[in-house]
Amino acid sequence: MARERKLTACQCGACGHFRMPPTPYCPECQCPDMIWPELPGTATVFSFAICTRSPYSGEPLVYVPVVVDLDGAPGARLVSNLVGINAEDVEIGMKVSIDWNPIRDGWLLPIFRPALTEERHETA
Repeated sequence: MARERKLTACQCGACGHFRMPPTPYCPECQCPDMIWPELPGTATVFSFAICTRSPYSGEPLVYVPVVVDLDGAPGARLVSNLVGINAEDVEIGMKVSIDWNPIRDGWLLPIFRPALTEERHETA
């Protein structure tokens, strides 16, 4: 669904338990039935790291990998990158929104940006 800029998560078709990453059987009820509901595209930072070197070249590069709790999918977490913010300003519990990073051949990678708060929205 990423090509369509839609965030989804695997949900058990029997008991409704969300599981990320997807597994062949629900860990709660062992049912193989899956549905993929579309999520609102917002999340909360559960954990993060501040990296200061490229994993490929070793050159200086600051980036922030995050683990986020996905809104609309209780218990489902996704590993991604957080962009559009100074690394020093990232906090556990902050709200983030999905964005899409083109990688190649029309594929898009989900990334996150700080969510617009009511205060930020009013001043924008």
